[in-house]
Amino acid sequence: MPVKNRFAELHAEITGWRQDIHAHPEILYETHRTSAFVAEKLTEFGCDEVVTGIGRTGVVGVIKGKTDRLGKVVGLRADMDALPMQEQTGIAYASKVDGAMHACGHDGHTAMLLGAAKYLAETRNFDGCVAVIFQPAEEGGNGALAMVQDGMMERWNIQEVYGMHNSPGLPVGTFALRKGPLLAAVDFFTIEIVGRGGHAAQPQQTVDPTLMGTQLHLALQSIVSRNVDPTERAVVSVTSFQTGADVYNVIPHTATLKGTVRTFDPKVQDMIEARMQAVAQGIAATHGGEVRLDYQRITPATINSDAQASFAEEVAKAVAGGCEEAPLVMGGEDFSYMLQARPGAFIMVGNGDSAALHHPEYDFNDDAIPYGSSFLSELIERRMPAA
Repeated sequence: MPVKNRFAELHAEITGWRQDIHAHPEILYETHRTSAFVAEKLTEFGCDEVVTGIGRTGVVGVIKGKTDRLGKVVGLRADMDALPMQEQTGIAYASKVDGAMHACGHDGHTAMLLGAAKYLAETRNFDGCVAVIFQPAEEGGNGALAMVQDGMMERWNIQEVYGMHNSPGLPVGTFALRKGPLLAAVDFFTIEIVGRGGHAAQPQQTVDPTLMGTQLHLALQSIVSRNVDPTERAVVSVTSFQTGADVYNVIPHTATLKGTVRTFDPKVQDMIEARMQAVAQGIAATHGGEVRLDYQRITPATINSDAQASFAEEVAKAVAGGCEEAPLVMGGEDFSYMLQARPGAFIMVGNGDSAALHHPEYDFNDDAIPYGSSFLSELIERRMPAA
């Protein structure tokens, strides 16, 4: 089964939704316009239930099949929020909001799921129930966790959940996924270094936090190369180094390092945090200074369930004729929280030769819409086939 004919008919309409959302980006939980747009469309489609305010500004629509013979409920999720960036595409429907743009394709994800919802509400060619989930605050706000903590899975008895993300560089009309870990856990760290400031011409009277910071920066790089099993994958990156002085002749009193850690295995994650603490304390003790490590676990690894990933692969092959094995990606995705709550899978859909995600010239490729919407609706029809 290739792309569903209905999505060829709906392509221009869904594209219009997508470009309207693109022109009006909203950040984190401030997706008020987008959420209202989604809720209005779901109501217009004839969804059996439309609920707003889940996870603050999330929206859930419920579509019942021909019967509830299976008593099964499958969730389909799309993210709605944009990024705090200035758009540089020059397209006719470019962002009308200064300092905000859809640089990650969430406008496309929302539009594709809306298209699938319209089709499923029209046809209802399945037994059971589908919950279409529109999530805010994927970009750094853990909106998926907020929706889970709001009781979404229990309220609608969702038993499986599936998500999709566009992938620049992957040809339009193709899909990619993998069983098990797909995207990394995201951790942030801040290391506050306290020394003793003084005149740069008298360093012997100081405890130099800049020196401690440079040694600590280098030592942190040894954690992955000398403590992590080479068959595992991990990244430790220091992304900011600031001191408490900005003049030529002052040794500062303090310095701050910030950065990120990416891992796939919780045991590796635990080990890296412990080693960072030990390395930082050791360097501080050597120089007579003090350190404070603030280690924050932001988002867990996105781990696809084997059975659901195999099923999603079958659906992708039916729609596109094939499905590539996705590479491991060190970026993060808060859909991981939904996968911790219920078995499911996260799949990539090709965006073609576009700018990279989070780039000011990025734009979602509307040619991907029929493939994404076909995959989502076919998944429901195959997972809960009508008798």
